[in-house]
Amino acid sequence: MNAARAVAGALHEPYWLGDPARPEPEPALHGTDACDLAVVGGGYSGLWAALRAKEREPSLDVAVLEAGRIGGAASGRNGGFCAASLTHGIRNGADRWPDELHELERLGWENFRAIAETLVRYGIDAGWEAAGQLHVATAEWQLEGLAEDAELAFEYGWEPMLMSADAVRAELDSPTYLGGLWDPDGVALVNPAKLAWGLADACRSLGVRIYERTPVTGIEGDVPLRLSTRSGRLSARRVALGTGAFPPLLKRARRYVVPVYDYAMATEPLSAAQLESLGWKHRQGVGDRANLFHYYRLTADDRIVWGGSDAVYHFGGRIGDGLERRGAAFEALARAFFTTFPQLEGLRFSHAWGGVVDTCTRFCAFYGTAYDGRLAHAAGFTGLGVGATRFGADVMLDLLGLPEADPSRTRPAMVRERPVPFPPEPFRYAAIELTRRGMARADRDAGRRGRWLRALDRFGVGFGS
Repeated sequence: MNAARAVAGALHEPYWLGDPARPEPEPALHGTDACDLAVVGGGYSGLWAALRAKEREPSLDVAVLEAGRIGGAASGRNGGFCAASLTHGIRNGADRWPDELHELERLGWENFRAIAETLVRYGIDAGWEAAGQLHVATAEWQLEGLAEDAELAFEYGWEPMLMSADAVRAELDSPTYLGGLWDPDGVALVNPAKLAWGLADACRSLGVRIYERTPVTGIEGDVPLRLSTRSGRLSARRVALGTGAFPPLLKRARRYVVPVYDYAMATEPLSAAQLESLGWKHRQGVGDRANLFHYYRLTADDRIVWGGSDAVYHFGGRIGDGLERRGAAFEALARAFFTTFPQLEGLRFSHAWGGVVDTCTRFCAFYGTAYDGRLAHAAGFTGLGVGATRFGADVMLDLLGLPEADPSRTRPAMVRERPVPFPPEPFRYAAIELTRRGMARADRDAGRRGRWLRALDRFGVGFGS
């Protein structure tokens, strides 16, 4: 099918957020209010921070300020891959913090199990599927990387299965697959919007006040801190800042994170015959090993959510609703989809959307404080924040001095150190564009990384979504 025809008529909204069960918005903040802990941002970072704060200190008065709708940004637009890794994969962790990786892996698994337990404890129906993830090679040069990943994973206690082309195609049939690595335990799939809405409900059940459509325009003061909004002001003894890809309220943090647009689509529901043509009996999440990679998974109603391959940065870090619609990206995704699954020829896409990812140069979150330790922030999750944001929320609360602080969370260099900052504009845009083109060139050239990418590798910095 022609790619343009396959996406014609698709709704330009995230499949997850189009659910008729989406809660009605909470009212905005009007006038003045005060609390012990103000949480800025109603995505995963903020919601986990509010929930964990009340769990750790039930008497704490907590309020959440969200500029738009709960889960309306990255938390409701992603693929729903909840990973145990805190380091954006074991390879990234081994490259950056080899002496700490055993501890970081322990913390990651502890966090992963706690997420599953939280969903049960509060009755959150987030569609949790402990299906694991299948990493597939679609070019010969990617096979070596899969083998190296398998060896590294075994060293740190994981038990992935390295698979031949025939074996991986027996799991999920695509003529593009040359091999695979199946991690059956370290990734669960969720409905990302329902996860956000469920966390908000859990917060409210513990007495957290949530204000939607309340963008924070400034922070000032000593004790308490005063957060200004368009229609009110909130005073707080402490603040947890979890605004993700959106411009941080702290200028000092703006050097470390950039907003990168990622694009995804959802198909119409597959018929029983179409599902049979794929196999996919274990319903794993899937990702290929290209630099500009694709990720995909089945939904509860047997659609395929298909995304990735693009990482678009706009000059000056521009963010806007119009940038979520990129026809060229959707058509490129459709072409790649039918190359991967030619047996689904004729299937159409019902939804097509974009969203911003908070990217930093080391691919996993960084942390910090301001206002003499009364404000803590976390950002830079780079596409793997579904699980890691819970850990990040606890780190922010630890940095703020809340009870039950665990030194093992704040001791690692991953938490104490900041990533290499991005350069200022116009050098920022030029460097990111050069990197993106270099990654695309490497994908076309058997994985060979050009001079620019090799230089970035030497300095331990990168860019991605």
